[in-house]
Amino acid sequence: MSATSIRVLGVDPGLTRCGIGVVEGVAGSALRLIDVGVIVTAPSQPLEIRLLELEGELIEWIDKHKPDVIAVERVFSQHNVRTVMGTGQAAGVTLLLAAKRQIPVIMHTPSEVKAAVTGNGRANKSQVAQMVVRILQLAEAPKPVDSTDALALAICNIWRGRASNNIAVALAKEKARISGLVKR
Repeated sequence: MSATSIRVLGVDPGLTRCGIGVVEGVAGSALRLIDVGVIVTAPSQPLEIRLLELEGELIEWIDKHKPDVIAVERVFSQHNVRTVMGTGQAAGVTLLLAAKRQIPVIMHTPSEVKAAVTGNGRANKSQVAQMVVRILQLAEAPKPVDSTDALALAICNIWRGRASNNIAVALAKEKARISGLVKR
């Protein structure tokens, strides 16, 4: 990949199923799938254990793939408060880990992701999955859909967040450089 290439960890937050995908590339060029999966926690477990499991898995992904940026779906109001709570908690774990690792985070709304990937902010999940397959030149859409959504987030971030990514990466590098110079 070129010097302007960026590696994005996309996170479709969820407490039961958290989609996760890593895409690398630069806007205007072919993108490359690095890895994709889903972090699953058991609803029968206490909330604090589920969050701990989610944290551990996310740490493994971050350590393995060393993303330049983490793209997270912005939590939006839904009718099911329980679902919103789990999504918000999973997003919170992701944001905390990114802050601890000094990795920039860019949040995208579901309609922003759909518009970036399909050209239609009201596209359905099937349309998003079809475009992810085309964009990343995959044989088929990853399953479950949470993983495809995570890849769509990463793609959106590369295509739409180029200027934001460049600024965020530069700021993170400068912050790391300064913190290395200052003894605490």
